[in-house]
Amino acid sequence: MAVTFYHVRWCPECSVVRERLDALHVPYEDVLVPDARAHRKQVFEVSGQYYVPVIKDGETVLTETWEILEYLDERYGADGASDDNQRPSKKTIATAELSDDDQFPSCQR
Repeated sequence: MAVTFYHVRWCPECSVVRERLDALHVPYEDVLVPDARAHRKQVFEVSGQYYVPVIKDGETVLTETWEILEYLDERYGADGASDDNQRPSKKTIATAELSDDDQFPSCQR
């Protein structure tokens, strides 16, 4: 499984990306990160910033929702590399639940 999807539950942009992954039947590792940006160390290690959604596909790391959607469509859409019509395989990883004491919890810039 090459695609890893970093997100939070409440983020509308994350929902859009999740829906696109599912619609395109892309298998992915589902990594639920803490709500507080300061605690999203996994996201920072992958992307150099704390915002979600983030997609990592092999060596490709994308942090902007529109770029992620465009990439998924090009790579896994009708003209892309994946034409597997099965339900996506998904492995969920939830990081430790931390308090949401961040003054500005945000999934976007």
